[in-house]
Formats: sequence, C-alpha cells, structure tokens
Amino acid sequence: MPVKSPSHRLAAATAALLAGLALGACDQGRPSTSADAKPLSAGTELDDAVITTKVKSALLADAQSKGGDTSVETRKGEVLLSGFVDDRAQAEREVALAKAVEGVHSVDDKLMIKDGKASAGAVLDDSVVTVKVKSALVADDLTKANEISVTTNKGVVQLSGFVDNADQQQRAEVVAHGVEGVQNVVNDTRVKK
Repeated sequence: MPVKSPSHRLAAATAALLAGLALGACDQGRPSTSADAKPLSAGTELDDAVITTKVKSALLADAQSKGGDTSVETRKGEVLLSGFVDDRAQAEREVALAKAVEGVHSVDDKLMIKDGKASAGAVLDDSVVTVKVKSALVADDLTKANEISVTTNKGVVQLSGFVDNADQQQRAEVVAHGVEGVQNVVNDTRVKK
C-alpha cells in the first residue's frame, strides 16, 4: 500500500472526527440508563474531541506508527487506544505519540498484536464481521453503539470505548458473541468514571 502524504492523513483524521461528532450528536436525545456515568460538560466533551483529533492526527502523520487502524477515544483527558497493530514496537510508538499530545492525562493501551499477515479474503471476512457486530450493537436497545468501537482480526472481535455501566459492558460482549463469524471477543470497554 502506498505511503500517504501527511496532508492526506490529516484530511482522513479530520473526516473521522467529523463522522464521530455526527454520530455522537445522534445520541443526544437518547436517555441514559445509568446513574453510574457522570455527565460531561460541553467544554469537556469538546476538549476530549480535540484531544482525540490531535492524537489520531499524530498517529496518521507518523510514518512508523501506521495509526490508520487504531481506534482513539477520549474521556476527561484519558485516551484509550485500541485495535490491531503489527508488533509491540508499533504499539509502544503509538502510546508515546498519544502521551505527547497536549491535554492527554493518561493513555490506556489496549492495542493487540496481529497474528501474522492476513489474506485479502480474511480481511474482507473481518470487515463483514465488524459490520455485523456494529449492526447488532445498534439494533440492541441496551447498548450505546456509538460509544463502542469494533475491530476484527481473524475472527477475533475487539470492543473498546467508554460505556455507562458494567451492564452495558457485559451486554455488548454478549451481543458480539452472538454474531455469526465471531471466533472470540476481547472486551476492552471501560466504565465511565
């Protein structure tokens, strides 16, 4: 795959942020099912969105990190990195880049190491599984699908993000396990503080 220029990577990061903000806005009218999660102020949400964009941009602009496959989520300055990377060195590089971003208080590394190279068919299969899991989460009334990221590698589904309570965390895992093609589920979601 050809190396993308920093301007292409920045444009991709900006597009990803706008899509994330649009999805977040879709959930504004949905009532929270938990007293556990403390609401964020508009300023904190905006700060977190800016931090997420800066981290994603740093990952995309760095030739070594290949951060395009890394999911970045932020809550109260705590950055959660998830997804699949080629090796431990790439994961460590991405964590270091995230920590260097202004406003980041801590980085939670939930990056998983890929198990060898995947064939084009396996990548396509994983994409289908990811879409099926995301669709199942959206269809489930007990999960907030826009708060959960889904990545798949060789049938192993990784869930990440910040959820309101332990019930939503467990429900997301149950829903993902019920999807055809899922070999295993790694639930790296975190309960909001």
